[in-house]
Amino acid sequence: MRRTFKNIIQDFHNRPLPLFKHRQIQIPLDTAKIITLIGSRRSGKTYLMYQIISQVMKTHAKQNIIYINFEDERLIDENLKLSDIIDAYFELYPEIKKEIWFFFDEIENISGWEKFVRRVYDNYSKNIFITGSSSKLLDKEIASSLRGRAITYEIFPLSFSEYLTFRDINHHDTDSTRNKAKIVNAFNDYLMNGSFPETVFLNSEIRKKTLQTYFNVMIYRDIIERHKLTNLTAVKYFIKKAIANTSKRISINKIFNELKSQAVKVSKESLYEYMEYAQDCYMLYFMNIYDLSLAKQSVNEKKLYCIDNGLINASTFKLSKDFGRLLENLVFLELRRRNNEIYYHSGKKECDFILTREQEPHTAIQVTYNFDETTSAREISGLNEAMTKYNLPEGIILTIEQETEFDYENKRIKVIPVWKWLLNY
Repeated sequence: MRRTFKNIIQDFHNRPLPLFKHRQIQIPLDTAKIITLIGSRRSGKTYLMYQIISQVMKTHAKQNIIYINFEDERLIDENLKLSDIIDAYFELYPEIKKEIWFFFDEIENISGWEKFVRRVYDNYSKNIFITGSSSKLLDKEIASSLRGRAITYEIFPLSFSEYLTFRDINHHDTDSTRNKAKIVNAFNDYLMNGSFPETVFLNSEIRKKTLQTYFNVMIYRDIIERHKLTNLTAVKYFIKKAIANTSKRISINKIFNELKSQAVKVSKESLYEYMEYAQDCYMLYFMNIYDLSLAKQSVNEKKLYCIDNGLINASTFKLSKDFGRLLENLVFLELRRRNNEIYYHSGKKECDFILTREQEPHTAIQVTYNFDETTSAREISGLNEAMTKYNLPEGIILTIEQETEFDYENKRIKVIPVWKWLLNY
C-alpha cells in the first residue's frame, strides 16, 4: 500500500491541476485549524480543494502538497494503513521537513481517519483540509477526537451569482436592459435545472441523465450501502415521496400508511431513520416550526427541502410545473448557504420562513411565484401574522418578478423578485 500512496502522490505532483471555475467561497489558509468541507456529492468540494491548492501553490512548491482522493479505486483495500501516507511521502521527499499541506478528499470512508488526522495535526502540520459527504460522521468525530482543532464549512451547489459567473454573465450589472435580460433568462434555467457545477453546460438530455445518476448514487451509496439497509423498496419509496413533497410538511405517519396499504413492511422508526440518513448526506433538509419549546418543535411536522431543483425535476414529474414550490426550495437553499437559523411559522396562517438570531426572530419571509389579486391577500395575512407575533416592523415577500413596497397595518412590506434578492440581499 505504501507503493500505491507513492504513485498517487507522484501522479498528483506530475500532472497539472484540472481546469476549474473559481467559486466565491472564501476558505482561509492561515487558521492553524483543520478545515473540513462538507456537503452533498457533486456539489464542488473537490474542485474547491483544487482552488485552495492553487492558492497554496502561489507561495509553496507543489511537492509540499499531499492530495489524496480516498474514492480512488487503488485505495479499495481492507488493509489500508493511513500511516503509509506519511512514510511514502518522506521516502519520496526526505529533504522536506516543514510547511507540508495535506488535502484529504472523502477521507470519512476510511476507518480510523480521525485518529490519523489528529496525529498529523499534532506532529507534522497544521495545514490540513478534508472533505466529506456525511454531516453525522464528520460532526461525530470532530466533536470528539478533533474537538477545538477544526472549522467546518458547508458546501452547496452554485449560488446564483456563481452560476452567472460560470456562464460569463455579469452579476453586478442589474440595471442595463440587455444584461438584466440575460440575468432573468439565466435565473429561469437556474430555477428549473439547478446548479450542480458539472451540469451547468450540459444539454437537457445529458443533464437529466447526469442528475438521475446523482440521485441513484446518493440513494445507494450514501444511504443504503453506508447504513447497511436491506428494505430497498421502502427506502426508495420514502426518498421519492419526500422529494415529490419538497417545500411541504412531511408526515411520516401518512407515508407509513401508504406503504402498509401496498403490503410493504416497514416500521415508523425505520422511516424516521431514513429521514435522518437523507439529511446526513445532504440530499434532503428538514425545517422545524418556530417555537421556544424544543419539545413542540420536535413533535410538529417538519417542512422538507431538497439540495437542488434540478435533482427534483430529474427524479419526479410532480414538481416540474409547480414553480412556487421550486421557488421556495431555492430560497431555502440560499438561506442555508448564508448560515441562517431558519424555521417556519404556523398559527391561524402560515409564513414560509422565520430567521432567528440566538433564537430571537429578526426576519419574516413569504415566498410566492405570483403576487397578484388571487394570492396577495393570503400571502400578506400569513406574513402579517408572523410579523405581529414576533414584533417585526418589516417583512419580505419574494416573487418571480413583481417588485414594490407598501405599508400594511403599520408594518413595511417589501416585494422583491427572487433573482434580485439572491444577488443583492
